[in-house]
Amino acid sequence: MKINVVGVSGSGKSTLARKLADALNAPYLEMDRLFWKPNWQEPTNEEFFPKLEQALKQDSWVLDGNFSRTNSIKWSEVDLVIWVDLPFCQTLFQAISRALRRVISQIELWPGTGNRESWGKLISKQSIVWWTIRHYQSNRDKYCRLMADPKYRHIRFIRLNSHKEAEALITQLVSIQQG
Repeated sequence: MKINVVGVSGSGKSTLARKLADALNAPYLEMDRLFWKPNWQEPTNEEFFPKLEQALKQDSWVLDGNFSRTNSIKWSEVDLVIWVDLPFCQTLFQAISRALRRVISQIELWPGTGNRESWGKLISKQSIVWWTIRHYQSNRDKYCRLMADPKYRHIRFIRLNSHKEAEALITQLVSIQQG
């Protein structure tokens, strides 16, 4: 099965994608890991798209990430798109909590990049928290449009509004896979 988990930053898409990949014994692919270069440099499409295409050549995967400009690549053979659409306050709380944990731990976000959260970045206009605030509603509008777009009628979309729904979906998908 090929699954793309999407949602605004802080929604819990990475956590759900990892849990799904483990439960389904499928490779976990993180778009941010494929995307970000050292020192927070963004790749060109010519650099990024082939990396994504190569990663998606597997028979099954759980892909964590949005990057709408890649829809034609990642959704050409996807079976299921799961949209994690939690309430704004919950999403914002999760984004802030995660950012603070990353600042304090100084964990390298994607191996080999040296990219780490910092106090300066956290309070800047480039902050993932500010990104979440600015893009929460437009992200919701975008996924509502995409779900209704006839171009994607071959895709099964599931919209999750709570962690409880996410856990139930994992159980359901494992049950289906086991046959």
